[in-house]
Amino acid sequence: MAPDALPDLAALPDGAFDGPKAFDTNLRIALAAAAHHNWREIVLSDPAFTDWPLGERATLEALQAWSRSGRSFILLAQRFDVFERGHARFVQWRQTWSHIVECRVCNAAGAPPVPSAIWTPSWFMHRVDPERGRGVCGRDPERRAALRERIDECIRQGRPGFPASTLGL
Repeated sequence: MAPDALPDLAALPDGAFDGPKAFDTNLRIALAAAAHHNWREIVLSDPAFTDWPLGERATLEALQAWSRSGRSFILLAQRFDVFERGHARFVQWRQTWSHIVECRVCNAAGAPPVPSAIWTPSWFMHRVDPERGRGVCGRDPERRAALRERIDECIRQGRPGFPASTLGL
C-alpha cells in the first residue's frame, strides 16, 4: 500500500472474516497501518506461519516503515523451520532489526496451543479456524485482552528461538 493510501484506525477490519484471502488482506492492511498509527508493539503468533504472506515485498516494506528504536516485535511459533525456505525476505529483515525482534518457540509438552493471530495495542486479528482461514478481528478490548493472555502464556512457557544469526566455531 502506498503511504497516502494507509487506512485510518476506523478503516481497519472489524468483525468476522472467512477464508485465507480475507486473512491475507486483513494482515496486509494491519501491517500497512502499523507505522501510520505508531503502534509500539506488534505480536505475530502462529504454530508455523506456513500460509502467512511474510516473504512478500509489500509486507517487508510495511514492516520497514514501522521499524525503529523503541518498537517491539514478538514472533511466537511452535516451530520456525518454514522461514528459511518460505519467507527469505523476512529473514533478512529480522537480521537487520534483531534488536527489536523477539522470537519465542512454544512447543513443550503441556504448553498451550499457539494461537494464529496478530496482536497490537489497539487492534487484533485471531484465526479461530486456521485450516479454513476463519476468524475475527477488531478493536474490542475484552477480546484483545483475552487473546493477549493466551499469547503471554505461550511466551511464558516458551523459549528463545529463530536466532537472527547462527554463530559457529
